[in-house]
Amino acid sequence: MPNFDFSDYFRAFPFGLIIFDFLFLLVAIPIEAYILNKRLKFDKRTSAFYAISINVFSNAIGWIVFFLIEPSTFFRNYKLGLLNFLLYNRLEDNIYGNIILAAFITFFGTLMVKFGLLRLLIIALSEPDDKKAEPEPEDSILLWRKTRRGRKALQSTSLLTTTLIANSLSYSAITLVILFRIFARTNLS
Repeated sequence: MPNFDFSDYFRAFPFGLIIFDFLFLLVAIPIEAYILNKRLKFDKRTSAFYAISINVFSNAIGWIVFFLIEPSTFFRNYKLGLLNFLLYNRLEDNIYGNIILAAFITFFGTLMVKFGLLRLLIIALSEPDDKKAEPEPEDSILLWRKTRRGRKALQSTSLLTTTLIANSLSYSAITLVILFRIFARTNLS
C-alpha cells in the first residue's frame, strides 16, 4: 500500500484564507444587519436575512470577479505578491501600495454590488399588496423623525447611504481584524 503524505496538499490549499473569509462574514453580517435594522427600520429577522444575503452573494461575486481578472495583464507585474498575500499570508515589501489600491477597488466594487443586491432583494421580496397610493422615491424609504423642536418631519433614508454606512463599518471592523492578525504575527515572530 503506497504511503501518501497529505501535508504537501494542505500547504498548497489556502485554509487560512477560507477561515478568514468565514471570519469576515461573521464580522460583517451582524454589523450590517444592525445598520439595516436601525436605519431602514426593518425588523431584526428581515435585517439579518438581507445582511446574510447581500454579504454571501457579494462574497461569491467578488471571488468570481477575482478569478476572472487574475489571469489578465493587470496582475502581471505583482501577481505573485498579491496571490501570496491573499492565499498564503506572505507579504513582500514592495506590495503595500498595490494592496491599498486593491482595497479601495474592492470597497467601492463591493458597495455597488451590495447596493444592487439589497435593492433587488427589496423589490423581489416585497408583496404586491404592499403598494401605497403615493409613489415613494426610487431608492429611499420614508421615515418619520423628531426634530430638535419636537416637531415630526419626513426624512428620506437612502438605500445607498445606508449601504455605504453598513459597508464602511463592516470594512472598518474587518480592517481591525487584519491589523490584529498582522500585529499578532509580528509579535510571535
